[in-house]
Amino acid sequence: MRSLLRLALAATLCLYRSAADAGDAAGQVDTPSLSSLELQWQDCLRQAYAGQPAGQSRAAAQRSALDACKEQEDAFVTAILASQIAEEEVRWRREQRSVASRARAWAASVSAYVFDPVTTWLSRWTR
Repeated sequence: MRSLLRLALAATLCLYRSAADAGDAAGQVDTPSLSSLELQWQDCLRQAYAGQPAGQSRAAAQRSALDACKEQEDAFVTAILASQIAEEEVRWRREQRSVASRARAWAASVSAYVFDPVTTWLSRWTR
């Protein structure tokens, strides 16, 4: 299940990035915020639900409204997933930096506690 979710997230990110790259190539990038995408989707749902026939069941009206607003929903979900992936990348890079700094600290401690005393001892022994 997790691998399927990761695959879906990766595919979404690829689509999002390719769309962003296409927008960059055109010279104009229009990336609305998450809140504006959510408001557009909710407005579409309200209008589509209000336009349903009166004799229709509530569940059928809801399904029809969701079907009518699929484009806005997809844009909103794609933006959410892209922002989550971006946050995850930032977190991963931060962790990588901390791994690199820990490695440097370890190398410095090995140098201070192992190499320096051994080289000092060898230099005294060779005299």
